[in-house]
Amino acid sequence: MNTEYFIASRIAIKSERTFSKLIVRIAIAGVMLSLAVMMLSVAIIKGFKTEIQEKVRGFVGDVRIFKLDLNNSFEQTPFIPAAKTITDLQKNKDIVYFQSYATKPAIISANDEVEGINFKGIDSTYNWDYIRKHLVSGRVINFADSTKATREILISSFTANRLKLKTGDNFIMYFVQNPPRKRPFKIVGIYDIGVEEIDKSFALGDINIIRRLNNWKPNEIGGIEIKLKDFNRLDPVSDQIYASMEINLKSASVREYFPNIFTWLSLLDVNTRVLLILMMIVGVINMITALLIMILERTNMIGMLKAFGMTDYSVMKIFLYNAMYLVGIGLLLGNILGLGLGFLQYYTHFFKLNQSSYYLAYVPIELHLTDVLLLNAATLVICMIVLILPSLLVSRISPLKAIRFK
Repeated sequence: MNTEYFIASRIAIKSERTFSKLIVRIAIAGVMLSLAVMMLSVAIIKGFKTEIQEKVRGFVGDVRIFKLDLNNSFEQTPFIPAAKTITDLQKNKDIVYFQSYATKPAIISANDEVEGINFKGIDSTYNWDYIRKHLVSGRVINFADSTKATREILISSFTANRLKLKTGDNFIMYFVQNPPRKRPFKIVGIYDIGVEEIDKSFALGDINIIRRLNNWKPNEIGGIEIKLKDFNRLDPVSDQIYASMEINLKSASVREYFPNIFTWLSLLDVNTRVLLILMMIVGVINMITALLIMILERTNMIGMLKAFGMTDYSVMKIFLYNAMYLVGIGLLLGNILGLGLGFLQYYTHFFKLNQSSYYLAYVPIELHLTDVLLLNAATLVICMIVLILPSLLVSRISPLKAIRFK
């Protein structure tokens, strides 16, 4: 029989001392709350990053290709992609899809209101999967009838609210050029991405409108949007695409288009690290305090065990077993609390957010088994390593003085 483990099991939860029981419960609660908060923090931060990245990259793509020149305006210089460029993109296994686009600044006039907008021209090859997920009302543009398609447009709910418009309404759009040109449009759909930089800046329409206004050739485009399979490979794939492009073209990643958003997301990682460290410190301090108090309360017992011939190492093992037992219970309860709240939020979206401030209408959750296991292992290992120090107090206790201690 493991004598140290047997004694440890008797002085933990089964202890009849009221004060020890209180300290033990506080220590367990500290470990439980620390683990639950760490688990939820990691899940929420990862959820934030994933959801916001998907919102941005779903609308503008991961990598954009456009003409290499000194043009820094909203309106790109037209070009015709070479057959080799298209072939290279089609053969690239890291690419999900790519599509042509062009943009042109414009002003919407409706209900005695005006709003500046960036008209994004697309064609029949455009992938509507992302936009369909965020449609508030209406439908996407129907390119089956090329004549009707040139009059159809999708606007954001932000723009619709500002101009008091709804699906089915008509308005006049003035395109910025010399002289300004106007075109009538009918709203066939309203979308809500949730990212203000996108919602207040773009409207979707037929690319042929831009071609006619700018006197472009029928196959000229402003750029190519590329969607990757794995966003984590953005940098290497972006470099690979750039290396294989024509000499008169250049590329830019989504991080370069929205630096403020991605800088903010990177700062969230710093906040997570700080929170993890603070929560770990809280849990460790709770366990150290509990162990010290248990050692002091068991001074007489320590003296008796030493008097009977038990070594300092064996007595230390008793209290380390005790601490491991308490940490284990805290971890179990912490997993129940953290995973329980995480799954509750994941399936119900119970906790809401202000979408205009956080880009999301609810607190996102992204739980990974690897994160859960690593947090549990790290908490257990760190607690046990740190608890070796207070357990050394046992070696300083004299059997004679301990037996007399009251």
